[in-house]
Amino acid sequence: HTFYAMSAHALRAAFLQHQCFFPQLVRRRRLPSQIFAALHSTHQVTLDPSKHPGGEMRRTSILMEVVDKPGALYETLKYFWKYDINITSIESRPTKKGLGTFEQFVDYQPSTVEQNNANLLEALRGQATRLLLLDARKVPWFPRHISDLDAVANRTLDAGKDLESDHPGFADADYRKRRATLAKHAQAHRFGHALPVVEYSIDEVRTWGAVYEKLRAFLDAHACEEFLRILPLLEEHCGYGPDKIPQQEYISRFLSKRTGFVLRPVAGLLSSRDFLNGLAFRTFFCTQYIRHHSRPLYTPEPDIVHELMGHVPMFADPDFADFSQEIGLASLGASDEDVAKLATCYWHSVEFGLVKQKGDYKAYGAGLLSSFGEIEWACADP
Repeated sequence: HTFYAMSAHALRAAFLQHQCFFPQLVRRRRLPSQIFAALHSTHQVTLDPSKHPGGEMRRTSILMEVVDKPGALYETLKYFWKYDINITSIESRPTKKGLGTFEQFVDYQPSTVEQNNANLLEALRGQATRLLLLDARKVPWFPRHISDLDAVANRTLDAGKDLESDHPGFADADYRKRRATLAKHAQAHRFGHALPVVEYSIDEVRTWGAVYEKLRAFLDAHACEEFLRILPLLEEHCGYGPDKIPQQEYISRFLSKRTGFVLRPVAGLLSSRDFLNGLAFRTFFCTQYIRHHSRPLYTPEPDIVHELMGHVPMFADPDFADFSQEIGLASLGASDEDVAKLATCYWHSVEFGLVKQKGDYKAYGAGLLSSFGEIEWACADP
């Protein structure tokens, strides 16, 4: 969960010290332990968005095709070292040609000395069989370590307690006070600490129970096979059932063991960018409040029923967890336009997706799985 940004000097020195060549790195698909330890102990750099106007930094990318041979990575890195240009990320993969060549994608911060940038590109063109210069661009800040989500979690579009006038709990002072308390607990949470334990009231448990019992029959009939395989495990290991609201700490531990996903409490709705960024680190931002007890089968906003009944079971499926993380990874540093497109993909899949199993439409989207009215209508025969 760490993205490394370092000078070409540091990266070159680490590879030379441990005699690691480009083909070794690609075939292992991960950093050898010695290199990882060297980078983690001495060369990890935190790119502080406050040091870049508007939380952005100038970046340029190149895509090169190089021959697979010992020292190929060093031959690329030495020019960044020579012209004193910092690499922010480097990736590699075999080309589709299958002719012993690899693609290197290098993201870097251009030098303030323009001649250095020109010299770098000229040298790399002599090294590569093909080189494509991607447009220089400004990249929005994004979290580079899971702990950076501490800075994201409290950037809510609403504070969790700010209710619209048509919300069933708008005129209930006790309900609004309860929402404010839960929001405060979520805002105080920090990475590395246990999730806060919530003592739910009798009304809250009754509301949960009413929805749980109503949903259960519809889920048996219309939920996808993956969901139905996971739900009994949540009932056995996490306390799912109509008589109590399960604690998110236990659910998070369960998910972590199965797919590496964890829950993170949040006070209210996040922007699409911040929410998707969390998925990149296999972190699901999860509310802790529940809908108003006067209308247990209706909510104008995502609540703990939606999160725990709709999202959580699917995050316990390895394939679905991988898919969700892919959307999150694509959102890191993406433009506003691309984030909007990713959010649309998310909405039509993770939130309201259907899959055909054994000839019938089954729900895997959380918005369907947590609403008996939506799931019945969506899965009905055309």
